[in-house]
Amino acid sequence: MQKKLNGTVIVTYRCNARCTMCNRYKAPSKPEEEISIETIKKLPPMYFTNITGGEPFIRTDLKDIVRELRKKSDRIVISTNGFFTDRIVDLCKEFPDIGIRISIEGLEQTNNEIRGLDDGFNRGYTTLKKLVDMGMKDMGFGMTVQDKNAPDLVPLYKLSDELNMEFATASLHNSFYFVEAKNIIHDRPMVAKNFEDLVNELLNSNSPKKWFRAYFNHGLINYIYGQKRLLPCDMSFDTFFIDPYGDVMPCNGTKDKEVMGNLNRQTWDELWNSPEAEAVRKKVRCCDRDCWMIGSVSPAMHKYIWIPLLWVLRHKLKFWTKKKYSMYENKIVRDYRDGKVTKEELDKCSTCDLCAAINDGLSDVSREQLKNMSGEEIVAADIKSQMGK
Repeated sequence: MQKKLNGTVIVTYRCNARCTMCNRYKAPSKPEEEISIETIKKLPPMYFTNITGGEPFIRTDLKDIVRELRKKSDRIVISTNGFFTDRIVDLCKEFPDIGIRISIEGLEQTNNEIRGLDDGFNRGYTTLKKLVDMGMKDMGFGMTVQDKNAPDLVPLYKLSDELNMEFATASLHNSFYFVEAKNIIHDRPMVAKNFEDLVNELLNSNSPKKWFRAYFNHGLINYIYGQKRLLPCDMSFDTFFIDPYGDVMPCNGTKDKEVMGNLNRQTWDELWNSPEAEAVRKKVRCCDRDCWMIGSVSPAMHKYIWIPLLWVLRHKLKFWTKKKYSMYENKIVRDYRDGKVTKEELDKCSTCDLCAAINDGLSDVSREQLKNMSGEEIVAADIKSQMGK
């Protein structure tokens, strides 16, 4: 029996948000080139599938995509900015068992400044409330934590907790996928302190799932200090990404796009077992980016379960003796506090590359359209024509 994989399907690079930490909206894909239903049908069996973008709900045929992926995947979660409320509600009526994660980058003012969407917080929040009222179970927020929104981390978690929703976190990354090379945390101790507060909130809950989320957020402190990953990265071995052009990649965290093969032109077995795929796997084994994103960490936490399990048990025992988690358990955090390592040295450990030429992963045809119009103008015209129909 074929082993089930963990897959992420990037259905489009078109996006209507203007996030400060992601320039994808400046480099959209051309609709005609985006992954087709025929290519979706060629994907392998998956135990989990994330549908993402750009903004997935810009695609008017997203329902057809979900219909096909449900035949292949045990569980589906769609990542969205929540702007297209009617489309999201309509899709969820047909598929009440899928998950929806709406990106909310903080409380109202902070969120709207970071995401660059007029009334973005209220639209996202209203969408979530409508889905909850419909009886949808797998709902949640997703937040990319940075200097500007770190103080909103615990308040937003508490809001999600009141609504009985999932709360997913990430921090700044640089890669071709985000069309960004200069993202960096400036005030690491301040951001880490807010993560520390969140870790303690999670450990203090009665939910074992949240205890493991605490471990993930502990790993984010480690990541923003530029340290080695706490768990091995097995992307391209049991996990994959596929982009709008049908290119299969190990992940979305690489500086340049690493291609294992193209599903438009190949069968899955040809692609997955190809020399090109093996060459990418060798690169993954030597990768030094030390990303800590849920797409790579969640499978690793399941695979190497004893590592987060021991951490959780140790910290739950601490709680019973009234000792809380401290970010200073991380040696690097103590070293920075004690002046043994400088900010400049930590900056060099990050994925931030001030000299990098930013790659966007676009096809030549998609890039050609940017000669006459900006990405923002292209997507705005696209959405206007859709809404006029």
